[in-house]
Amino acid sequence: MNNVFYLLLRRLRVPFITMIVVYSISVLGFVLIPGQDDQGNVWQMDFFHAVYFVSFMGTTIGFGEIPYAFTDAQRMWTLLMIYATVVSWLYGIGSMLALLQEPVFGRLLRRRSFTREVTGIAEPFYLVCDYGVTGRVVVHKLADRDIRSVVIDMKQDRIDDLEMDNLPLRVPGLCADASLPDVLNDAGLQNPHCIGVLALTDDDNSNLAVSIASKLLMPERMVISRTEAEVTTANLLSFGTDLVVDPFKAYAGYLSMAISASYKHLVYDWLVNPYHRPLSSVYQLKKGRWIICGFGRFGRALYHAFKADDVYITIVDAKEQNINQTEQQIWGIGTEAKTLEEAGIHEAIGIVAGTDNDADNLSIIMTARGMKSKLVTVIRQNLDANRLVFQHSGADFVMEPGRIIANQIMAQIKTPLLPVFIEALKDYDDVWAHTLLNRMSSVVNEDELDSWAFTLSEHDTPAIWMALEEGVVIQMKVFLKDPHDRSHMLPAFPLMLRRGEEIKMLPGELKELKCGDEILFCGLSKAFTQVEWTVNNYNVLQYVLTGKDANTTLLSRWFNKDL
Repeated sequence: MNNVFYLLLRRLRVPFITMIVVYSISVLGFVLIPGQDDQGNVWQMDFFHAVYFVSFMGTTIGFGEIPYAFTDAQRMWTLLMIYATVVSWLYGIGSMLALLQEPVFGRLLRRRSFTREVTGIAEPFYLVCDYGVTGRVVVHKLADRDIRSVVIDMKQDRIDDLEMDNLPLRVPGLCADASLPDVLNDAGLQNPHCIGVLALTDDDNSNLAVSIASKLLMPERMVISRTEAEVTTANLLSFGTDLVVDPFKAYAGYLSMAISASYKHLVYDWLVNPYHRPLSSVYQLKKGRWIICGFGRFGRALYHAFKADDVYITIVDAKEQNINQTEQQIWGIGTEAKTLEEAGIHEAIGIVAGTDNDADNLSIIMTARGMKSKLVTVIRQNLDANRLVFQHSGADFVMEPGRIIANQIMAQIKTPLLPVFIEALKDYDDVWAHTLLNRMSSVVNEDELDSWAFTLSEHDTPAIWMALEEGVVIQMKVFLKDPHDRSHMLPAFPLMLRRGEEIKMLPGELKELKCGDEILFCGLSKAFTQVEWTVNNYNVLQYVLTGKDANTTLLSRWFNKDL
């Protein structure tokens, strides 16, 4: 606020001084020029009457000559001062309007309003740095779960988009550089209600600056950052960044799992990606030779992931710095039939169009399909503006870096147990994953699979905590019963139980629970809202356990015939 006043006073200093001088001279003239009263005697106007007359004269209101009719000398002075005061007013008003139209003054006012709004937030919120593809998906997903967020972005058009988006919750936005600590502070970094910072810009240095500032100012605060370089990833992890997401490595692992373990890949897809692929997609043949067009960050990540699974690979690239980087490499872009012929397109079972040019990627897929129709196709989408074209490209997999990052971040935000489950999933075979998929499919069909977790604690599940403290036996099935009708089961089931260091996958409904247990569930999102009644309301819990309401009063006990 001090900056606003400073700029205001500095820019209006000359107009203020001009008005003060003009008004002072005008008042002094009326005091010094002799007048005449109604008896014809000489009368001197005092300062009070002079200030009063000049005030309404300067604003051109014109109440008349007071307290007596003016002499010719007074009227001549009035005539001169009318023009002087009007000109000074016009000069002052013009300077004020010019200041209000200046971009810097508007930015200061918006920042002050933004800071005041963020300071007034009295509920948990996430600080999201960047409102690009990733930021927008994350903010919308958070709002759908009734979680507030605050946005910083360098581009004003993105902040304008935020204002225009039809979000169920108000999301304050500021156009500023998120890498500056004072901007982060104004955006609520040190606000006690801020529960996490998401560094999602497409510049690794900015993300690094945001993460460092967050960990230095608020060491216990959760920080999630995106990155596109291994050096930055190591740097972020070195000072305790909670989650670092590399979209190219993440998608490489995702695609590699689709080739080597189709059912486990689909389990991962259903849990992390809201727009998951159908169960029938796992029957496509994906093992064999693959052609990777483009050996940049994405191509390198895919190459290393595929090599770990013993997949035969041919690289197609036309950049000099990428020559002779792999065993089998073809010079070219991949948009020409001759290059694909040389790469062995007719013997391949899949092709990856992974260059940094969207037009080239689309051309590669179209050329490859024209040469071999039965081909698994993976295409990299670089610009979100091309999303409509890529949706109609017919590719089996579309790699969108922004949405990959958003999905992984939301998986971490929804519950830290989900990454633990996904890691534990690697120890099970595809048959086990196929059985799990069938169970998931029977619960949600083609709808979006959601996941959530509870920790049996006084803060997270107060009703269950109270029952356990009283010695009541609580089984897993308590979380699966409809609190409105206990004879009906909710569309959900437990994925994992963690008790200390012990992890139990797919625990049974009769599993007895203890204080401190952490349980991961999956199912339809509406089931989560129902379970919240059970874990937070003791009366609802008693109904789920016994079919009767809790007997907390004499009247309720009498109706239940427990006296």
